[in-house]
Amino acid sequence: MKPNSEDKLRLEELKSLIQLHSYKYHVLDAPEILDSEYDLLFRELLFLESKFPDLVSKNSPTQRVGMKPAEGFKKITHDSPMLSLDNAFSSKDLKDFHRRVKERLAEELELYYCCELKLDGVAVNLFYKDGKFDKAATRGDGSTGEDITHNIRTLSSVPLILSEENSDYKVPSSLEVRGEVFIRTKDFRLVNKEAIKKGRKIFANPRNAAAGSLRQLD
Repeated sequence: MKPNSEDKLRLEELKSLIQLHSYKYHVLDAPEILDSEYDLLFRELLFLESKFPDLVSKNSPTQRVGMKPAEGFKKITHDSPMLSLDNAFSSKDLKDFHRRVKERLAEELELYYCCELKLDGVAVNLFYKDGKFDKAATRGDGSTGEDITHNIRTLSSVPLILSEENSDYKVPSSLEVRGEVFIRTKDFRLVNKEAIKKGRKIFANPRNAAAGSLRQLD
């Protein structure tokens, strides 16, 4: 099937919209639409590209994970690509996921799933050398992220030294730990309350607060 002019126009429109909102979300930390609205745009683009594969370009948002690191930050290259998780919007999506998992298993097994609430924060990669915290980076575009080492050091929940005490495992000489930096809703409200008192700009949401705090240059 060949795309018509309307298909081509819509595809270009979707790419522009997604690129714009990705920039506002990942670089400016100032999202203008809900995550669910962004996901719908992204899924529509995926649908059109799967329907018309000849229209897929290397610069399409579907071929990237996040955004290029912002100017002003040093760059850190991930040892292996730092990818993101896909979304599921319906029971069919979940069943398709289950089918793909079973197809990739070497043998027939009964599967169990553990579900948890999504923590909406900032994906980070922590690098340890010989058990000592070395550096930290944002996801960035999946290959290269922003150096946020200094700010990560301020988080008391991040260990600066990995201990082997009371553990059956030996700390490897090189280790990457990937996770999510987030702020609790009650703490987010306190931060905004304090900002209002001091006449400062408030954060739009907890994710925005976490990202903005991590990406302070000073």
